Amino acid sequence: MAEEHKPDATPPAGTQPAEKPAADVKSLPPTLPSSSTTAETKPAVPAAPVKPVAPAKPAGPVPVPWDNEFIHGLKTVYESGIRETSTYLGQNYMVVDASILTEILQDYRDDEGFDYLVDLTAVHYPKREKAEFEIVYILYSFVKNERVRVKTQIADGESVPSATAIWPTANWLEREVFDMFGIRFEGHPDLKRILLPDGWKGHPLRKEYGILQQDKEWVQINLGIESGQ
Repeated sequence: MAEEHKPDATPPAGTQPAEKPAADVKSLPPTLPSSSTTAETKPAVPAAPVKPVAPAKPAGPVPVPWDNEFIHGLKTVYESGIRETSTYLGQNYMVVDASILTEILQDYRDDEGFDYLVDLTAVHYPKREKAEFEIVYILYSFVKNERVRVKTQIADGESVPSATAIWPTANWLEREVFDMFGIRFEGHPDLKRILLPDGWKGHPLRKEYGILQQDKEWVQINLGIESGQ
């Protein structure tokens, strides 16, 4: 039986192979965009929000002049001895020389009816020259339902007259100021410490007195223990 002839798959020499049919476009993998295209289509980064400028801090309250017929009369009599008469946040006050302090306090009680000494305290300003202590008297009139502050300034080591003859309430108040600040009140009937023991060293409300400071010697002698501060 004759052998069946199969055509040779190899094209004859000198002939070109037939072109392969184009691949289906849908079957091709997606083409990655070039770097230039990516840069062009990349969304821009939003700019950082600008912080709003804080508004200027409003000016705080300041003292304003305070005057009335009584004060005008005091200025006429004592002249430069009345250093300041002002109102601050609704609080009336005057600053006077220590030399006329007793007269001013007496005038307020006798002429203006300020028959009650509400409080007496002091403030320490160690950086202020000459007059580092300020003594503050808070007076009240029951008839007028008014308050007024009388202030005077003294140097360390100076004293002021006691007000116990004008208001009996000054007794313990002056003792407290003496105890805490070391300020002496001339004419006080019994000026001694009222919060701390008599032998205690130092005055706790002076600015140079440490907040945890104690008289270790007094604690050792009187309590027989070492101070824990």
